[in-house]
Amino acid sequence: MELLTVMMQAAESASGLAKAGGAVGAGIAAIAAGIGVGNIGKSALESIARQPEAANDIRANMILAAALVEGVALFGVIAGLLAVVL
Repeated sequence: MELLTVMMQAAESASGLAKAGGAVGAGIAAIAAGIGVGNIGKSALESIARQPEAANDIRANMILAAALVEGVALFGVIAGLLAVVL
């Protein structure tokens, strides 16, 4: 009976740790996405400043890359929030 009590306590503490890890992971995913999109924007603006005639191509590629980064970040945030809820 004592072993069962110890195992239940360990499971409860692991559940709390998993929730904390999920919350931290969701936050890191959101911050990393912000940094990534910022770097994409910075590089695109520098490229447009160097070659203004290629602005339309650079802008299209920037939007595509930012959307891909945001999509991956969304998966990370959802996985973190699911770890908190479930």
